[in-house]
Amino acid sequence: MRAVEIFQLTGPETGTRIADVPEPAAADGVVVVDVKAAGVSFPELLQTRGEYQYKPELPFVPGSEVCGVVRTAPAGSGFGPGDKVVAFCLQGGFAEVAAAPLAMTFRLPDGLDFAQGAALILNFHTAYFALVTRGRLKAGETVLIHGAAGGVGTATIQVARGLGAKVIAVVSSDDKAAVAEDAGADHVVRSDGAWKDDVLALTGGNGVDIVVDPVGGDRFTDSLRSLNRAGRLVVVGFTGGAIPEVKVNRLLLRNTEVVGAGWGEYLLSSGLAYGAEVAAEIAKLAAAGHIDPPVGARFPLERAGEALVMLDSRRATGKVVLEP
Repeated sequence: MRAVEIFQLTGPETGTRIADVPEPAAADGVVVVDVKAAGVSFPELLQTRGEYQYKPELPFVPGSEVCGVVRTAPAGSGFGPGDKVVAFCLQGGFAEVAAAPLAMTFRLPDGLDFAQGAALILNFHTAYFALVTRGRLKAGETVLIHGAAGGVGTATIQVARGLGAKVIAVVSSDDKAAVAEDAGADHVVRSDGAWKDDVLALTGGNGVDIVVDPVGGDRFTDSLRSLNRAGRLVVVGFTGGAIPEVKVNRLLLRNTEVVGAGWGEYLLSSGLAYGAEVAAEIAKLAAAGHIDPPVGARFPLERAGEALVMLDSRRATGKVVLEP
């Protein structure tokens, strides 16, 4: 079968290639999926440079999330050939066929296409984990979301709105503002302006209850200043490149918190059981009409390097996918 390989750690432009590799075989506890769409995410970009914590031996097929049609599934699993599923496979998703653990394979919600399904696990599970499990979100609270036009950002907007929160989105351009508005943000502010002052004005000077930050960098201190009393700043990642530091005396001023949201670590520590819990909640939100993942760009396997460069250049909006 055709697949994308990372064969050298020189970045997305030169480190990937198309290769013929063996198809995954049926096995106990494994669902084999004919891939219709594979999600392109920041971990794969880091893997092309050897900068991600998970470092398989070269060459290897990257790609952790897929959506497609079941080819084979274990007896008694509840899945059969032809079922539409989303799956988290950790590795091997940038291919025509992928294998995923049964515990991380879920039905594609009605009304979503394959490309949208490829956005559900990493983006929407991360959003739910950041907001609910780590951020302790309550209905009626206000959430500030950085990088709000990206895959995690748009997912966080939709999950927050579905759970009864108000959303203020932070974006860097007019085009990205439109994406955040379409995803359901109540207000949009620009990161290239006085966004902290805009946020305080929108909240009557009180600040927000939760900040979800997948970007990091130099806006971190102003994020703390944007919190109300007992507010929570949830750290999801550092797509902006720089890892910020916090002077902890700032946390005393209004009894605020900085909370880490490492979804992958939490998932593995639960033995994957947490994945099914979140999938059930996401399915409820989808059935209620709150989940409509925006797909920003679609590429064939041969252009996987271009897809990763789009992420690297911060030009991506919504979910970027490969479609074998």
